Amino acid sequence: MSPVTNALQPICLITGASAGIGAALARVFAGHGHVLVLTARREAQLTALADEIAAAGHARPRVITADLGAPDGPTKLAEALAAAGLEPSYVVNNAGFGLMGDAADLDPHRQLEMIDLNIRALTDLSLRWIESLKRHRGGILNVGSLAGFMPGPGLAVYNATKAFVLSFTEAMHQELGEDGVKVCALCPGPVETEFFGLAGIPDDEYPRMFRRSAGRVADDGYNALMGGHRVVVPGFPNRVTSLMPRLFPRALLSAVAEWRLAWKHRAG
Repeated sequence: MSPVTNALQPICLITGASAGIGAALARVFAGHGHVLVLTARREAQLTALADEIAAAGHARPRVITADLGAPDGPTKLAEALAAAGLEPSYVVNNAGFGLMGDAADLDPHRQLEMIDLNIRALTDLSLRWIESLKRHRGGILNVGSLAGFMPGPGLAVYNATKAFVLSFTEAMHQELGEDGVKVCALCPGPVETEFFGLAGIPDDEYPRMFRRSAGRVADDGYNALMGGHRVVVPGFPNRVTSLMPRLFPRALLSAVAEWRLAWKHRAG
């Protein structure tokens, strides 16, 4: 008799998959043959996306609703995966949110919730399945932001969380590379998604030349991860902007960002 095995099915886990970049990443990964687990808080949107992916001829993703910002959110998600006989070979950390306004004026509780989701949950899910990622020689795609390259008055905590994502991901890229695990930070500039409305950012806050569709950002992220890249900044204007902290003092960049924000608000 052959020995009984308890092998778990490898899957690609995508967080924050109910809309925007997360949904676009799900379509791209599914199109390349990955078996997906989609997670977010909004079950109806996840189910609709899973139906769409299945209708396109791909394996229907499994949907698991989770509040990853809650202290036990990642643990409950991990328990649900294990109970279903699944383990990640790829983890795509897209869940996150932002808030616009002076840090002193914004709700402190909501800002701490932002740190919990953008940093704590992302770190947890990046580390939780390391052995599984090594076995499958898979990868981690962490969705950061162009904001992570510089301080951002008016988005102080958000920019700081994305600076963590960038630094953490670059280090993990180096540490896990010798084990065959790909780790990449996807750092888009402005993307036309519901993120802006939820963060309180006006639609015209950034020039159109910096904007990129969620689909193009997802394609760039997937290709960079599979190509073994450390960081990808979609769009030439955004890549140029990401180099500015190397060329100018951070104090100057912070002052310019604050002046620009004040000027736009006066003009508006």
